Amino acid sequence: MAACLSTPLHADAQQDIRQLKEQLQAIQKNYQQQIEVLQNRIAALEEQKPEPAPAKPVMEQARANAFNPAIALTLNARYQTFNKDRGDAIPGFSMGEEAGWGDQGFSLGESELNFQTSIDDLFYGSLTMSLADEGGETSVELEEAWIQTLALPSELTLKAGRFFSGIAYMNERHSHTDDFADRPLPYRAMLNNAYLDDGIQLRWLAPTDTFIEIGGELLRGDHYPAGGAAHNGQGSWSLFAHAGGDVGVSNSWLAGLSYLSAETRERESGDEDNPDLFTGESNMVVADLVWKWAPQGNPYRHNAVLQGGLFWRDESGDFAPSGSDWLSYDGYQFGWYAQVAYKFMPGWRVGMRASGLDADDPGPAFAGSSLDTQGHNPWETSFMVDWSHSEFSRLRLQYTHDESQSLSDDRFILQYIVSLGAHGAHQF
Repeated sequence: MAACLSTPLHADAQQDIRQLKEQLQAIQKNYQQQIEVLQNRIAALEEQKPEPAPAKPVMEQARANAFNPAIALTLNARYQTFNKDRGDAIPGFSMGEEAGWGDQGFSLGESELNFQTSIDDLFYGSLTMSLADEGGETSVELEEAWIQTLALPSELTLKAGRFFSGIAYMNERHSHTDDFADRPLPYRAMLNNAYLDDGIQLRWLAPTDTFIEIGGELLRGDHYPAGGAAHNGQGSWSLFAHAGGDVGVSNSWLAGLSYLSAETRERESGDEDNPDLFTGESNMVVADLVWKWAPQGNPYRHNAVLQGGLFWRDESGDFAPSGSDWLSYDGYQFGWYAQVAYKFMPGWRVGMRASGLDADDPGPAFAGSSLDTQGHNPWETSFMVDWSHSEFSRLRLQYTHDESQSLSDDRFILQYIVSLGAHGAHQF
């Protein structure tokens, strides 16, 4: 019986196997046909050579964007208070008019309206208007207006117009990018916060892995620490060099060395109605260093910026205290600052800064003038905490203990900085 039953069962199994093999062969044949169709389509497309769409001429693109520059308004307002009704003079230094503390109470500070755009494939342009609150009145002034080349050979860049000089790390940065509400003492006393002038600037970027940049400027010499536009409007010149790079993934650095030579003709300082006058030469050397840290190169949660600088200046010529007789003067001045800003959590930073000055005593003939050191070495320390909701808004509270004059003072600043509109990335 078993033998009779096994024969039909075995025949059914063999029939099922044949049917499955036939179905598999049909599937393989179908897929093979589809693969051949796709391969033929790919080959046909690769043989085709579509004509590229004609590119618009560069000048046509420039004209299309001529009335569409990047426009940004940066508001930099503050409330400040200090204990004494004091002047802005620092003993031993003849300072420019922008170096003071400003008024107590609420003020607009120094806000900026900036226009930037590519003019064409060869030039880039920028214009910045400054809105400042001075003595309760709002003034609008032309701050910067320059063009810059985009396509010079050999890694050269030429800038012409009115611009902040490339000397010193903070000089060519706008004040709203600073880590503190004001500039350290050497910038205030020796550069009038920042040296701005008309002229030309040439930079060369070395084709090396390490960032190396060398530049020079020929300037009109009409702004402090120069004055009077000597030598037919070529009264100032500078040389500077920058080098920088990365240290691992989390650290980067930038070092700079600068030299500024300026001629002055009756440069004014002190009392506006009866100022001190200086005619002669002003030569300055600045060395600075910036170190930035961000874990794994990501500054979102934590980062730190450590920076400092040394300033040395030699001025020689004739000095007239408050319109009195001219006196022969030759003196050295020295300044320094060091600061750190630490981001301890997203949006929040704390910072500390110390800065100081030292000047030669010019002698009893200069008693009572701005060059009279009064036997005092100016210095100050500042502490700040700020909060940034985004890259477009920042609130800052700063306290400064000031010993820049013979009597100490304490200063509090509450500041807000907001940017409206398109604003380009800031420099390192």
